Amino acid sequence: MKNRTRNDYLRRIDRVIALLQQAVANDAELPDLAELGQAAQLSPFHFHRVYRALTGETIGRTVARLRLLRALQLLSDPARAVTDAALAVGYETPQAFARAFRQAFGASPSELRAQPARLAGELARLSRAPVDEAMPMSLLQVDVVSLEPFALVATRNTGDFADLAVAYEALFGWAAQHGLIECIAGIYGVPQQDRRDTPPAECEFDCALAFSAEAIAGDGTVPLTLGGGLWARLRHVGPYAGLEPATDALLAEWLPHSGYALRDEPLFHHYLDDPEQTPEAVLRTDVYLPVSALP
Repeated sequence: MKNRTRNDYLRRIDRVIALLQQAVANDAELPDLAELGQAAQLSPFHFHRVYRALTGETIGRTVARLRLLRALQLLSDPARAVTDAALAVGYETPQAFARAFRQAFGASPSELRAQPARLAGELARLSRAPVDEAMPMSLLQVDVVSLEPFALVATRNTGDFADLAVAYEALFGWAAQHGLIECIAGIYGVPQQDRRDTPPAECEFDCALAFSAEAIAGDGTVPLTLGGGLWARLRHVGPYAGLEPATDALLAEWLPHSGYALRDEPLFHHYLDDPEQTPEAVLRTDVYLPVSALP
């Protein structure tokens, strides 16, 4: 069952790559995210993260890689003009193609074509996604827990993740104004996108504090409920910048072998330490991933 589950995830990702490769080969419009998510049988909550975790690259980087791969395939035909290759893979001008080509390979199309052995090596390299080395399974501290729904007060920050400290300060200020500082039961965060794949100005992140249900109020905050059902809990120790790679490992290494499937809810973080009083190297964060048992 476990191997079959992992192979199932890989087949889903292969279907996505096949759709992208077909569009690039035909110089056609790329599939939209809804179509790609449907091909992968993954919800918008998890598609980007699962795809990146299993391939080591974003959708945008896959498209760029496939365009260059197609260009190399066309250049392998000595009868094919460089201009034809450029236009066939979506570059508006041969000059734009030449710039991208030199940036990727350190050579012009004509120079690389004159080196058959190197051309063959680049073809082989670009034919594979650059899957990152994931965290070893033995280092993943994962528990599957059942959580009762719990209420929080949240404020959504839209913008660079560097601004999250300011958003949390405002949330703590709201709690102080309402006499609730001593009632804070936990500090949470809900990343709506993977910040590595989203322009900083478009990143949405829900900063949240856990209180009793009676504490939910307005003043720029919105009520939020987390929990309910089964959750895979990964303990990450270290800087917050390591949360994305840790989540990649959870999705790529643990999930396919776990006997669980993803549910259509966003993941969330539970921050166990105060970053102003705790060294970065020992900051503890629990990553919660919504799951359900496979039948």
